[in-house]
Amino acid sequence: MNLTDSKYSSFALVKEMLETPEIMRRFDWSQTQNIANVVKETGRLFFTGEGSSRIFPAKNLIYTAMKMGLPIAFGTDGSWQSAEYDLTNWAVFGASNSGQTKEVVSLFRALAEKGHQKRFAMTANHNTKLEEAANETIVLSCGKENAVAATKSVVEQGLVYMSVLRNIVGCQACDMDKVADAAETILNMEYCPEIISKVVESPIIYFAGRNNGAAEELRLKTNEITRKKSDYLEGTYLLHGIEEVMNPGETIVILDPFESECAKIKELLVDKIGVNVVAIADRETIFPTVVIPSAICRFAPMLQLMAGWNLLVQTGVALGIDLDKPTRARKVGNEIE
Repeated sequence: MNLTDSKYSSFALVKEMLETPEIMRRFDWSQTQNIANVVKETGRLFFTGEGSSRIFPAKNLIYTAMKMGLPIAFGTDGSWQSAEYDLTNWAVFGASNSGQTKEVVSLFRALAEKGHQKRFAMTANHNTKLEEAANETIVLSCGKENAVAATKSVVEQGLVYMSVLRNIVGCQACDMDKVADAAETILNMEYCPEIISKVVESPIIYFAGRNNGAAEELRLKTNEITRKKSDYLEGTYLLHGIEEVMNPGETIVILDPFESECAKIKELLVDKIGVNVVAIADRETIFPTVVIPSAICRFAPMLQLMAGWNLLVQTGVALGIDLDKPTRARKVGNEIE
């Protein structure tokens, strides 16, 4: 997708996606140093929020920290469920672009009433109800999103959480210009027409892959951008029973497929049922593959997410959908009064 082609240039969604590489280039990695110091002292950090503000940013951080073997406990859940937990000994980080999301604001107010003093927030706006309920707030630099689907803000939220991790371990920053260049390449790619046609004709789009938030977030974006039904098949769940209800012509998009499972997926789902399988990876696979640049540092899930955005945009355009104006979805979900 690009802004020089008239089939893309009229959409705020495309414009906002294409702003993401520059957000990555100018990101301030030092802004969470105080939060990181508190987390190191506490030894526990819990992420909450709703929808896109939590799915990728929180799960990507947890996935990365687990791979690093960091000796700090991390957790995440939606805010109503989190209100049932004893978070006394946790630092709590709540995200809401609007800063008005009912669930997370209510949780933070309840924590404040209990005297909890490690309440950190992230919003895209100043002077919000969430900021009032937090001890410290990070305000995103990405600017307002006019499209319903959150995109550039999701990546900046992911960077904020990754900066907490980086400041905890004290590692040097990697070359973000190279990461942003890779993101720019991915967002400007035009995919194979055969891949797009499979997705366009599919009645449902499944996303499969690691539980790092990328595939799950794309599941949500599918509804908002293509108006198609979707599901997330965590890890290798696509090999553990769901084939019973899959039908020919349905599509599974796998992010960075586990090499050891590709042959079995092809045998059970492609050959026996007639399901379409598309991969997004930094290498060719036995499936039709969108090949993207190899990740720098620990940014593979983020780059895969953006590759998925591009897939959904090209699908939505091919379907003739107004990408910016869904009929029912709202920019701000359950807003507090």
